[in-house]
Amino acid sequence: MPSVSATILVVDDDPNIREALVIHLRNAGYQVQTAKDGIEGGHAILKSHPDLVITDAQMPHMDGFELVEALRSDASVASIPVIMLTSEADWQERGSKIGVNGYVTKPVRADRLLSIVAEHLKRA
Repeated sequence: MPSVSATILVVDDDPNIREALVIHLRNAGYQVQTAKDGIEGGHAILKSHPDLVITDAQMPHMDGFELVEALRSDASVASIPVIMLTSEADWQERGSKIGVNGYVTKPVRADRLLSIVAEHLKRA
């Protein structure tokens, strides 16, 4: 369990995936916020400056790639690590070009999720 509770923002348009991630992360001791798309996620990032963002790649209105590009263009939040959820392995190259820090593939395994979250919070 983290000694100091980090805040993680989960951005995903699928309520079932959001809830599963919230359960895994809260059980590991993290504080968790959620957003249903990139627009809502962007507002939440600017408002609360979470320690880490987990975002789905494919969402309506503003997808995960657009969210990362917006995040990286704002100096006040550009250093926040971002982990992208994707079922498309070939999107990793696209994400690395815009500053995605890590990837978790769907279906999400709790052990993999928590491992990559801990790894990127240590680096931050």
